Amino acid sequence: MIKVAVLDDYQNIFSEFIDVEQYKNKYEFTIFNQPFINESEASVALEKFDALFIMRERTPITRSLIENMKNLKYIMTSGMRNKSIDLEETKKRKIIVCGTDINSNPAAEITWALILGLMRNMKQEIDNMFQGYWQNTIGLELKGKTLGLIGLGKIGSQVATIGKAFGMQVVAWSENLNLSNANKLGVLPMSKEELLKQSDVVSLHVVLGDRYKNLITKKEFEMMKKTCFLINTSRGPIINEKDLIKALEDDDIAGAGLDVYDVEPLPQDHKLRFLSNTLLMPHIGFVTEENYSIFFSQMLENLESCFEGRPKRLLN
Repeated sequence: MIKVAVLDDYQNIFSEFIDVEQYKNKYEFTIFNQPFINESEASVALEKFDALFIMRERTPITRSLIENMKNLKYIMTSGMRNKSIDLEETKKRKIIVCGTDINSNPAAEITWALILGLMRNMKQEIDNMFQGYWQNTIGLELKGKTLGLIGLGKIGSQVATIGKAFGMQVVAWSENLNLSNANKLGVLPMSKEELLKQSDVVSLHVVLGDRYKNLITKKEFEMMKKTCFLINTSRGPIINEKDLIKALEDDDIAGAGLDVYDVEPLPQDHKLRFLSNTLLMPHIGFVTEENYSIFFSQMLENLESCFEGRPKRLLN
């Protein structure tokens, strides 16, 4: 019997996508629907498992955690990239790591939910409706505004297309901006400094790495318009969180729409939770029925393929 730990199933829905009974003679699934407090707790809880099904970048699969999991042979992650897995250590220990497909459109969709929510004061108006009030704010239109995209890859391109449909001027910057793609989309290439100075909305769509960590700091906030909204559905550490909080507290920018944070889940007493000019989501950009169906079915398919000697979607 293969012992499989399904981690970070916050919604407790694994069994809605996988018929556990069908595999009861082959796999013993254990569902963990709460995040571990720390690595020590994770190490004790996961010590005897043969395989992990994980959601990317929720529980870090570090070298020390792997060292403590003597039985671990397989790691199945959502998506084809997971920076929280120590792939070098998995190679060293001959642990097979496989990924899954993922739909990128939900991330673009949640980006626009945040943009629209901020510009039309949806958080305030929804709260007011439940309290019996009527029309307390005045919103802003998208048409004619400038949307600045930092990153114009798959998700950034989808965001750009929607921005153009709303009648926005769309500009973009990244260190490796594809000029051909920008031209095809009708997006104006621009330096980072000019983008920050001119944009009414700045949205981040780059992959977190050394070159993009702390990309937005106090210096960048000082370049932005006081009426600018900042959107981050990529990764928390792309923005210096302390500088972001200070900028929001001092009204250096109009507001921020966030789906990602330095620490996740976001602590209950975190300052961001108490700022009126934020619109916060609990990292649900990829959390859709369609994606979860892909994740769990392909994780199981990958694991089955390992026993056939032909691992699918191999990452290491």
